Amino acid sequence: MWLAVAGALVALELFVGTFYLLMVALGALAAALVALLRIDMPVQMLAAAIVGVVATLLLRRSRFGKRTKLDAMRDPNVNLDIGQAVQVAHWDHGAARVMYRGAQWDVELAPGAAAQAGRFIIREVRGSTLIVGH
Repeated sequence: MWLAVAGALVALELFVGTFYLLMVALGALAAALVALLRIDMPVQMLAAAIVGVVATLLLRRSRFGKRTKLDAMRDPNVNLDIGQAVQVAHWDHGAARVMYRGAQWDVELAPGAAAQAGRFIIREVRGSTLIVGH
């Protein structure tokens, strides 16, 4: 029974895409090992619970359990404009207007970028303002 539960959890994990169901499946495998020793059901369930919880806590502390939080304004997976190039003809106190994707956009310099005419890369999008740098 425990091996069937572990197999079902591994199969579900393929659809979910996280590692947490695998950790619970490890608990089910531990319970299967206890069952092979012919120890009664309460101890099997306790083994499954302890191993599942410990494995989940260890996963959360590892680099695989930590999510990297990117701001959507800077994430190229969310905003496809990030990383694209724009041509700035002239700057006016760190701001400019450029033609990008067939429309006029406000442009601001990213911290540390020099205000000189030329090609810039979009680093961030704040509303209708492009934040650019070299």
